[in-house]
Amino acid sequence: MNVAGYEWQSEFAKTHRGEGRAEGEAKAVLLVLGARGITVPNEIRERVTNCTDIDQLERWVQRAAVIDKAEDLLE
Repeated sequence: MNVAGYEWQSEFAKTHRGEGRAEGEAKAVLLVLGARGITVPNEIRERVTNCTDIDQLERWVQRAAVIDKAEDLLE
């Protein structure tokens, strides 16, 4: 069964799909920083992992690729 173009109808599915996407973006932010050898303090790690704003998380993924220290992520 191919669900690639399927639009989820139930609120349950929409909510949990969004949560999963946010978790994935947060993980990407932390993976990029880690791959670049940037240490992430716990308070920044918590802020990233607790964020549910997809647009913000996508901006952080982009910033994670170019910043020199984790503190610059949140500026």
